[in-house]
Amino acid sequence: MNERQFGARLTADGACFSLWAPAAKRVDLLLDTPHPMQRGEGGWFSADIAAVEAGARYKFRIDGEIDVPDPASAFQPDDIKGPSELIDHGAYRWRAAGWRGRPWQDTVLLESHVGTFTPDGSYRAMIEKLDHLVATGITALELMPLADFAGSRNWGYDGVLWYAPDSAYGRPDDLKALIDEAHLHGLMVFLDVVYNHFGPEGNYLGRYAPEFFTEAQTPWGSAIDYRVPQVRAFAIGNALYWLREYRFDGLRLDAVHAIVQLGEVSMLDELSRAVGDLAVKTGRHIHLVLENDDNIAGVLDAEQDPPRGSYRAQWNDDFHHAWHVLLTGERHGYYSDYAKSPLQDIARALASGFVYQGEPSLHRDGALRGEPSGHLTPLAFVNFVQNHDQIGNRALGDRLESIAPPKAIEGALAILLLAPMVPMLFMGEEWGSKAPFPFFCDFEGDLAEAVRQGRRREFAGADAEHGDEVPDPLERSTAEAAVLDWDSRDQADGRRRLTLVRDLLAIRREKIIPRLAGAVFGEAHAADNGLLTASWRMGDGAGLRLMANLSNDELPRPETELTGTPIWGGAASGPIPPWSVFWRLDSR
Repeated sequence: MNERQFGARLTADGACFSLWAPAAKRVDLLLDTPHPMQRGEGGWFSADIAAVEAGARYKFRIDGEIDVPDPASAFQPDDIKGPSELIDHGAYRWRAAGWRGRPWQDTVLLESHVGTFTPDGSYRAMIEKLDHLVATGITALELMPLADFAGSRNWGYDGVLWYAPDSAYGRPDDLKALIDEAHLHGLMVFLDVVYNHFGPEGNYLGRYAPEFFTEAQTPWGSAIDYRVPQVRAFAIGNALYWLREYRFDGLRLDAVHAIVQLGEVSMLDELSRAVGDLAVKTGRHIHLVLENDDNIAGVLDAEQDPPRGSYRAQWNDDFHHAWHVLLTGERHGYYSDYAKSPLQDIARALASGFVYQGEPSLHRDGALRGEPSGHLTPLAFVNFVQNHDQIGNRALGDRLESIAPPKAIEGALAILLLAPMVPMLFMGEEWGSKAPFPFFCDFEGDLAEAVRQGRRREFAGADAEHGDEVPDPLERSTAEAAVLDWDSRDQADGRRRLTLVRDLLAIRREKIIPRLAGAVFGEAHAADNGLLTASWRMGDGAGLRLMANLSNDELPRPETELTGTPIWGGAASGPIPPWSVFWRLDSR
């Protein structure tokens, strides 16, 4: 597959422009003057233009009726409706030229949104915070989607030009500089990509390439038809593009359960194999992660290196949901599936990965959900107690810090950060930030009003409770409120939480990560009084053991002592205090 078949590329004497427009009768390339494009086989239009240089701006005119940007545009300096800019990716001089990545077991993720990570909201400004990430113990920075979206502010899941990093955050070389500097700091950089839909504003594909879509619908728009070879190549080429031209170390594929899987070989399988080929060719560690509400264990294989159809890991929403119910008592929506016994659900997630491994889901009207996952390595799961979705899809966008006791959150972190699954924090969580992260966007006209009204319907109950406190997603102030409160990191509570997280991640780096390769699930048990115990066999044969009191009450010490060398929680004696966590390592 030629992943550069789409879009424009520089040649020895100019540039070649390509557009797949099977429904168009005529296409003109608009540079300084229009250039008729030649129609080839399969609906492809092309034009080779001499003396065109990097920085040139262009559009495509379809049938003399509408001017559109390149769907594979490398950059949109004037947003999605403006001209596309020709970028010379070979011009950037990488400083970390020898970087080959890090093994998957090293991963400690921090999810972040470029526009709100710093007051400046840019790629370049993030560079100034890399020392903080390294000092904290983070090893991988994960960026929420960057594909060009409408307006100047967005979570990123409304991208319409998949190949163009949004200009709201800087130019392509600014993004490369961030990744380059992260690599010089020893940090991996992951990118969240969306292949289940296109955003609702600025997508012109239906006009000249309606074959991109099926009649099926996702929650966010028309489903993409990956049976069509050109459509499949567009998505897989995009994944390779981010990994090759920007040197991202991994991708997290958003909501793949919403991808309509048609065809004998799934797009996900083919994408994984194409990335595996790139990893072999470049000698790099490249990691692929899924978000998949269906809990399909069969597509996960953390030890398949390079990828050959499988994916390293899945974001484990089950782990989060069970913890959220336990910490907050909230039981609405999808939390209803964990309301009966959240502590038992946490134990199951620790013992075998998913909570739902084929059981009926009340929230899904009794539909069976998931597959058995205990045979997988713990590294096949990315665990978290907060992320952008679970914060931002609340009416106020309030974090766990605003709705749960600090001592209970600290207990959750002590388990999250030392368990043998891959841990993930949401930006600012490492110091207990209370900055909200509400949903925000920058649409116009009828679409803007539709989004506004949709959010009001979704949070009708919250409107009644909170009134004017519920933020309007279209207001600039809503995005501005989400900017991280870095100053709170230096206040007493922030320093204390950051010290806790740094200490836990130092132990993970020293005691856990060297033993993770080859680790297997063990067992976990939860008592009605809040006592949780769990154990795993590590790759070097050592036993990792956990005991925790996940309740508000002091508990008597169990008759069976926790064996092994203490690595967290100190030597246990006497009653077990509320929300206390003890880790032991039995080296052999």
